[in-house]
Amino acid sequence: MKKHNFYAGPSVLSQYTIDHTIEGIKNFDGTGLSVLEISHRSKEFVACMEQTVALFKELLDVPSGYQVLFLGGGASLQFAMVPMNLLVSKAAYLITGSWASKACKEAKIIGDVVEVASSKDKNFNYIPKNFTVPADVDYLHVTTNNTIFGTELKKDLDVPVLMAADMSSDIFSRPVDVSKYAVIYGGAQKNLGPAGLAFVVIKEDLLGRVTRPLPTMLDYRAHIENGSMFNTPPCFAVYSSLQTLKWYKEQGGIKAIQKKNVEKARLLYDEIDRNKMFVSTVSDAEDRSLMNVCFVMAEEYKDLENDFLDFAKQKGLIGLKGHRSVGGFRASLYNALLKESVELLVNTMKEFELKN
Repeated sequence: MKKHNFYAGPSVLSQYTIDHTIEGIKNFDGTGLSVLEISHRSKEFVACMEQTVALFKELLDVPSGYQVLFLGGGASLQFAMVPMNLLVSKAAYLITGSWASKACKEAKIIGDVVEVASSKDKNFNYIPKNFTVPADVDYLHVTTNNTIFGTELKKDLDVPVLMAADMSSDIFSRPVDVSKYAVIYGGAQKNLGPAGLAFVVIKEDLLGRVTRPLPTMLDYRAHIENGSMFNTPPCFAVYSSLQTLKWYKEQGGIKAIQKKNVEKARLLYDEIDRNKMFVSTVSDAEDRSLMNVCFVMAEEYKDLENDFLDFAKQKGLIGLKGHRSVGGFRASLYNALLKESVELLVNTMKEFELKN
C-alpha cells in the first residue's frame, strides 16, 4: 500500500529528491565515491555547494547584497545567532506560537526586546493584527508559519523596519520580497531537504555593527568568508537540498508551487468546513496555514478521534496526529506532498462521516 506522508517534520520529500539523492549516495558526481564520504574540500563538493547557493538565490529571487549560508544547528541555533549578530540596541518580536516564543526567549538573553503583540491568549489560533512596530528597533522578528497551531503570515508585512524571519516551514511555498528582511532562516527538514541543515539569507551590510564579542562559529561573517565551510558542513543534507531545488525549478518555480499549495489547502479546508464531524482550530480563513492544517473532532464526536486516526492509517495516511498543544489532527501539506494525497484524505473524511 502506498503511504501518504503528512508528518510535520522531518517530512515528505519529492520522489525526484529521493531518487537523485540515492544516486549521489552510490556515486557522487562521477567520483566513484558516495556523497556520504566525499571531502567537503573536494572540487566536486565545492561545486555542489556553489550550485546549491546559486539555485537558492535564483528561486527565491535574492537581491544583491544578501548572502546565502548553509549551517548546522537547525533553526533553534539561529534563535540566538540572529540577535547576537543583529541586535544593537533593541529588537521587536511578534509572538504567534511556540517557536516564536522560543526565539524571543533567546533574544532576551542577548539584549533589549519588545513584544509587539501575541496570540497566546487564544492558544495561538490567530495572527495578531494592527500592532505597532517601534521605528527605533533593529529588526522585527516574525515566524511566518506556525506548524503546531496552523496559522501563517501569507504575505510580507509592511513595517517601518527590516524583519528577521523564521521561515522553516513555508520557505519556497510562496514568493518572498527578500528586500524587506534583514535575515531569513530556517531548518531544511520541511520544504528543502533532510534534517541537519539550516539555511540563512542575510543582508551583509548589517553585520559588524554590534560591539559584543562573538564566538567565531556564531559570527555570520566567518561563514560568509568561508562559503559555508568554516567547519565541515552537513554535506549530505546540502546535496539532497540541491535536488529539491532542481525539482522546484522543473515544476516551474515558486509561483507555480504556490498555486498548487493553494489548491491543496483549499481542498482540505473546504471539507473540514463542510463535514459536521470536524472543526478547524483556526476560524479566520485569512490566518489559516497552507502548510499545516490543524483540525479537531466536533465536540459530539470527540470519542471517535482515535478511531479516525486508525481508519486513516488503514488507508495509508500517515502522520496525522495533532501536536499535544492542540490535539486532534494536523495535515502538513508541504510542497512535495502531492494533490492525490490530499484528495485521499478528503475522501477518507467523507467515508468516515458516512460510517458514523
